[in-house]
Amino acid sequence: MKLFPLNRNSIALCLVTFVSIGFFIAGLCEVLDYFIMKVLLFTIYGALFVVSILYALKNDDEKNRPEDQLQDDSH
Repeated sequence: MKLFPLNRNSIALCLVTFVSIGFFIAGLCEVLDYFIMKVLLFTIYGALFVVSILYALKNDDEKNRPEDQLQDDSH
């Protein structure tokens, strides 16, 4: 029995937890007020925005039931 199963959801949750704790601690230490940190955060935000747009454009809609193969669902 594994204590923490390793799948995409648990890894994403751990990363979000670490990032939010990191922001909280950086805010307490007043590190987020530095200009270089603001530039770094805006650059990372911009890169994530570009990556999300690329994934959205790459995403293709898949139909569950093609229209040329009609089925009778009136059971």
